[in-house]
Amino acid sequence: MRGTRQLARLPLTLAAILIAIFLFTFFTTPEGKLNWMLEVGPGLFGIIALAIAFPRFPMSKFVYVAVFLHILILVYGGFYTYAKAPLGEWAREAFGFQRNHYDRIGHFSFGFFPIFTLSEVLQRVTPLKRGKWFTFILVSMLLGFAAFYEFIEWWAALLLDPAGGDKFLGSQGDIWDAQWDMFLAGVGACVGLLLLGRVHQRSMEKVLSSSAPPSP
Repeated sequence: MRGTRQLARLPLTLAAILIAIFLFTFFTTPEGKLNWMLEVGPGLFGIIALAIAFPRFPMSKFVYVAVFLHILILVYGGFYTYAKAPLGEWAREAFGFQRNHYDRIGHFSFGFFPIFTLSEVLQRVTPLKRGKWFTFILVSMLLGFAAFYEFIEWWAALLLDPAGGDKFLGSQGDIWDAQWDMFLAGVGACVGLLLLGRVHQRSMEKVLSSSAPPSP
């Protein structure tokens, strides 16, 4: 019980911060609440899933921080829309880009952060072991999720009016936008594993040791 309480401190703190950010950005977004819901909705579902799973399946602190950072990126895009995000506008002027590339950051992060949640779940609930084939399966699954999300964007655009659909897609006239999005998610996943894979592994080992039942 004590170990569970200690594990809960960080996710509860991060959740409280996110709730405050959600409330502020939802009611003050200049681009409409519908667009905010479309962009931030996947993050909300992720938080709910982690909260429901926590009593029986607490994740590592690393994963909770990764989810927190990923959702901040989603909220920023939902607040301004990806095509108008000030960070992307600054980069366009500073580096001479032809378009706002904040959506590229969003899709890169779609691979960079969730890959650790997926890795942890597979390692803890399946017989799969770390190695080259595990990494191949992991990245392939992430690419599948990225492709499915492109379907979701497509369906949402069809259901919305043209202006609303364009806000959500953020394609800005790029006919290869969907392909870029999937590619960058895959790149993000590979970069995340290369840079932080060992850090995540150590964090996961800590949560497993702290939640393990005491020896008789």
